[in-house]
Amino acid sequence: MVAARTDLGHASEAARRSARAASPGRAALGGYAVAAVAVVTGWIATREHALVDPLEGIGYWLGIVGASLMATLLLYPLRKRLRWMRVLGPTKHWFRMHMIFGVAAPVLILYHCNFTPGSLNDTVALTCTLLVAGSGLVGRYLYMKIHVDLDGHRATLRDLSERARITAAQSAEIRALVPDLLERITAYDELVLAPHEGAFATLVLPIRLALATRWRAFTLRRFARATLRKQAGKSAVIAAQRKRLEAATGRFVDEHLRHVRRVAELRSYERLFSLWHVFHLPFFYMLVVAALIHVLAVHMY
Repeated sequence: MVAARTDLGHASEAARRSARAASPGRAALGGYAVAAVAVVTGWIATREHALVDPLEGIGYWLGIVGASLMATLLLYPLRKRLRWMRVLGPTKHWFRMHMIFGVAAPVLILYHCNFTPGSLNDTVALTCTLLVAGSGLVGRYLYMKIHVDLDGHRATLRDLSERARITAAQSAEIRALVPDLLERITAYDELVLAPHEGAFATLVLPIRLALATRWRAFTLRRFARATLRKQAGKSAVIAAQRKRLEAATGRFVDEHLRHVRRVAELRSYERLFSLWHVFHLPFFYMLVVAALIHVLAVHMY
C-alpha cells in the first residue's frame, strides 16, 4: 500500500508540472479577456457618438500605432528563418510579442475608426485586420497543440507516447487498488490510438476525442470510487485512506487519458496547422495591400 501511495503520487506530481507549464496559457487568456472587455466597452461607447476623429489628434495616432504594430508582425517569421536574427533573443519572446501585437493592434484600429467602417477602402482594411487577428488566434491554439513550448520545439509521437506509458509499478498498484481498472483503460487506449482513415475523420478527431475522453474519464473515476468503497468495507487500511486513494486514482486517470488524447490528436493538429497557413498568409498579404492603399488615400485626399 505504501508503494501505491508513492507511485500514484507521481501522477499528481505530473499534473502539477503540467499546471505550471500551462501558466503562459492562462496569462494569454487573461490578455484576451482584457482585449474583449476593451472591444465591448468601446463598441458600447461609440454607439451614440464618435469618441475620436480618425483624421487628427489621438484618433489619428491610434491608427498609426495600430498599423505599426501590425507591420511588426512580420518580424516573427523573419526571426524564425534568418540566422543573423538569432542574436536578437529567443524565439519564444518573439512569439509572445507577435501574439500581443496581433491582439492589441486590431483593438487600437477599432478605436481609430470608432468601430464603424467608412468608405469601401476603410471597410476592406478593417475586414482584413479582423480576419488576420481572428486567424492568428486560431493559429496560436493549433501551434500550442503541436509544440511542447514557445521555442518552436515540436512534440513527437515518441515523446508523447512515453508520457502516456503506464509503468510496471503503476500497473501493479492499480491492479492492487482497483482490479479491472487497468483493463478498462487499456481497452480505451487501443480504441483511441487506432488509425483513423480519411481527411475528414482526421480533422474532426480533436473535437470527438475532447468529448469522448472526458466522458470516459468520468466513468472510470466512478468505477474506481465504487470499487474502493467496496474494498473499504473489507479493509480498515483502505477505509482510512479511501478519500485520498480516490483522489489519487482520479488524477492518474485524468492525466493518462490526457496524454493518450494528445498522442491521437497530434497528426490531426499538424494537418490543421498546415491548412491554417494556407489561409492565414493570404489574409495578411491582403491586409498589407489594403493598409497601404488606406494610408495613401487618407494622406493624398
